[in-house]
Amino acid sequence: MLIAAQSHIGSKNCDSKMIPYVYKRRIDGIHLINIGKTWEKLVLAARVIVAIENPADVVVIAARPYAQRAALKFANFTQSQAIAGRFTPGTFTNYITQSFREPRLLIVTDPRTDHRAIREAAYGNIPVIAFCDTDSPLKYVDVAIPINNKVKHSIGLGLWLLAREVLRIRGTIQRDSPWDVMVDLFFYRDPEEVEHEAEETEEAEEATATDKFQIQEAGGNWDVSADAAGNWDTAGTAAVGGVNPDIAALALTNPTAENWDSPAAVEWGTTGDNSWA
Repeated sequence: MLIAAQSHIGSKNCDSKMIPYVYKRRIDGIHLINIGKTWEKLVLAARVIVAIENPADVVVIAARPYAQRAALKFANFTQSQAIAGRFTPGTFTNYITQSFREPRLLIVTDPRTDHRAIREAAYGNIPVIAFCDTDSPLKYVDVAIPINNKVKHSIGLGLWLLAREVLRIRGTIQRDSPWDVMVDLFFYRDPEEVEHEAEETEEAEEATATDKFQIQEAGGNWDVSADAAGNWDTAGTAAVGGVNPDIAALALTNPTAENWDSPAAVEWGTTGDNSWA
């Protein structure tokens, strides 16, 4: 799953502190991350998260749009808090602010984008778990998870694996059974893709309705039917009375007629010249 989500693809630049997590460098200069180290650090980070007695003391921060959905889902399943979007300065240091919080653990998806939150966490001696690419700075980061943090699938899979491991250690879910939450739930969804899917669904529904109407029009019995009691047969002729079918259809469809059901209202001629008596 990590390879399928391109979690092992790094960047051309590599920080000196990230060298132990690099497996090799490709010919085009891209550094490849050792996914064995990625899994080990994911398990270590999960054990650190479980060590916090109150899950609400764990805060997940995601400033990038690709990571906001995954952060919110992680916070929902692990009962922690999430800060999706712009980080308000002073959230961890200024108690006067409305969004003031005192977390015991901080999880960030990009140390470069969330550098302000990491710096404020350092002022309050708050340990930091970070998803780090090969070019990410590790200053004030306590647990670095080497993973590609520039792709939405990689970020979503990383937080999904972390949430699953946390729930397994807590005993919420069994380790020998798969988690019933799909990893797609943690992936970022582009609003344009959502609108495109909605348009495709509407078009499919309209096409289905049109097909049903055509089937009914082709297979339905729209002619005047008759039985032995004097109604009209499928050919449009009278079973009894010998009435011309054109006049019969006119009698059934004429909106200006008064009461066609009453025998006294209309008396059919027996001369066969289609005249009214």
